Amino acid sequence: MSEEVQRAPERAKRLPRAVRERQILDAAVQVFSRYGYHSASMDEISEVAGVSKPMIYTYLGSKEDLFAHCIRREATRLLEAVQAGVQPDVPPDMQLWHGLRSFYRFVADYRESWTVLHRQALVVGGSFAEEITAMRGRAIELVAALVVSAGSRKGLASQVEKSGEGLAAALVGAAESLADWWLDHSEVTDGVLASWLMNLVWLGFNDLVEGEVWKPRQ
Repeated sequence: MSEEVQRAPERAKRLPRAVRERQILDAAVQVFSRYGYHSASMDEISEVAGVSKPMIYTYLGSKEDLFAHCIRREATRLLEAVQAGVQPDVPPDMQLWHGLRSFYRFVADYRESWTVLHRQALVVGGSFAEEITAMRGRAIELVAALVVSAGSRKGLASQVEKSGEGLAAALVGAAESLADWWLDHSEVTDGVLASWLMNLVWLGFNDLVEGEVWKPRQ
């Protein structure tokens, strides 16, 4: 077993169920992020969590069930972090910037969570990929609502609604790709990363809510 995976110093004593489940999920995220779903073993997760394999099965089910629990928990934590960062009392561009900073701060603080969500779950596919698609859909809704709200204040709701969701999907995809790139370029700060993406996308969003659209020249 790898020495780089942190293990519980000793088998844990009796704990409340919620605490025990969190302990198991923390260990599972760590192991899945390092080895991937197929190569990760329940023996390793048991060792890292400091609990027996039968206890893992009793609390959270099979390896497949455990991986699904990890995805749901980390996806929920990620979306909650982003939503908490969006400040409704500031202009739309600042709302988006704060949301992006919160997103990248989450990726920085919980690299293993992001690895499981964006790399491992998508590789495994099936119902796991569906969970990620659902998470992405909620993120798109959040961004689209921000853009449509900004357009509504400008009296352009119908125009913005036509393209707002598609542009929000493009932004979410760009944010995810940049986060994946960031895993190997951690010297860049979350604020700089968010600013890069804002410079890439917000000028277009701002033109949209101002009623200006680009058209190809004949």
